[in-house]
Amino acid sequence: MKVDEIARDALLRLREHNYRRTSQRRLRSPDEARAFVEEVGFCHFWPIVGAELPNLFHAIAGRVRPVPMEHHDPDGSRCWEWKDNSLGRRWWYYGKYLRRRATLISLEFLPYFYACSENYGSPDDYLQEYLEGRLTAEAKAVYEALLEHGPLDTVQLRRAARMSAESAKSRFDRALVELEVGLKVLPVGVAEAGAWHYAFIYDLLIRHLPDIPERARGISRAEARRAIVLRYLETVVFAEPAMIARVFHVLHWTPTELERIIQRLLQEGAARGVEAPGWSRPQLVAARALERSVAF
Repeated sequence: MKVDEIARDALLRLREHNYRRTSQRRLRSPDEARAFVEEVGFCHFWPIVGAELPNLFHAIAGRVRPVPMEHHDPDGSRCWEWKDNSLGRRWWYYGKYLRRRATLISLEFLPYFYACSENYGSPDDYLQEYLEGRLTAEAKAVYEALLEHGPLDTVQLRRAARMSAESAKSRFDRALVELEVGLKVLPVGVAEAGAWHYAFIYDLLIRHLPDIPERARGISRAEARRAIVLRYLETVVFAEPAMIARVFHVLHWTPTELERIIQRLLQEGAARGVEAPGWSRPQLVAARALERSVAF
């Protein structure tokens, strides 16, 4: 399917609308931020170079802008404050996930990602991954510390996992990211701890959000993958398969699996292959986005 430049520009305007990158639709309150995450399903916290995805910071700013370096930037301050105040309130999943960067996922959509993980909903799931060499010893130690002691701030957690030495800091940080990407742990609060008097409190995902495994149990991996890619296309409006693979690289989809997802969406009519002036390659466009773009 070919579209002209006017139609392509309408698709771009729809993307800006979805991302809340307009002065009229910028986020003005925590409740609006929560509604935004529920609307898009998942997004990054900050803009990530090379990953086409909405982010909370630009939605608060209402435009594309650099991430501020100063601590008192109004948009940056609201981004941090709203996120910190949300931890533990079960508004959304927050943790390092897509592209191994800070990600927000609505609780409505989280079961689809959980269905793509190696978890089955038991606190002992990690043991099989460890025995098969798919979980590091450091990640195992961090997980077991939380399993035994309950929620801990990072200072306490490093001590409980026997990684409190300065030389172990990078290994501890990598272990936390590994567990977050594996949807095993997540931040649930902030404590006045450590040198900066600011430290995340972590807990097990299945303990903090116990209904997620049960809700994911009835979702097949094929259905989860379809739902994730379709929601992605409906939000970003258009994308190349290579970008989809890049955004969701932590899910370890093979090229064959991704092609199967795309072909299914094309056959169902949920997505279309589109060419337009200014695009070097055909793009996948959500059928719903094509319909909506007429109004833009």
